Amino acid sequence: MFEVKKEEYVNKTFRLPIELVEKMEIIAQNEKVSLNNLVVQCCEYSIKNLKQKK
Repeated sequence: MFEVKKEEYVNKTFRLPIELVEKMEIIAQNEKVSLNNLVVQCCEYSIKNLKQKK
């Protein structure tokens, strides 16, 4: 059965370099996703692929 799921979000403020934001805005626009969605995906990917220190 189809179930509608809603993600919970929290508002946080981060300072990012202008050049990085500009690049991400272009990528988000080209991929037709929101900038927020792109940032979430980038963070999730980075955490998932983070090398663990021993």
